[in-house]
Amino acid sequence: MSFKINYSMNSGNFLEIMLIGEVDIYTSSELKNKINELIEEKNKNIIINGEQLDYIDSTGLGVLMSIYKKLQDKNLNIKVVNLKPNIYKLFDITGLNKVFNIQG
Repeated sequence: MSFKINYSMNSGNFLEIMLIGEVDIYTSSELKNKINELIEEKNKNIIINGEQLDYIDSTGLGVLMSIYKKLQDKNLNIKVVNLKPNIYKLFDITGLNKVFNIQG
């Protein structure tokens, strides 16, 4: 399985990032580098759209935490939307559902 990132500005002036495929030890550095680049370039609040995210491991969750902290330092917000039940369960088990604003 591969991994891909699509992004666009939505009508609420949020940077929406669509994660497609699998985020694991092999692809998490790509995720981290791309989102950090987008944060520096756009300096906007972020929506992570997990509608097409099939899998994420602890490495990927760690990347999301580092992104969360970076955004907090810049007084920006992150929202996670459209997680599949199996992926939401990981956020729930790890307690990250209490850290991240997760919707739908």
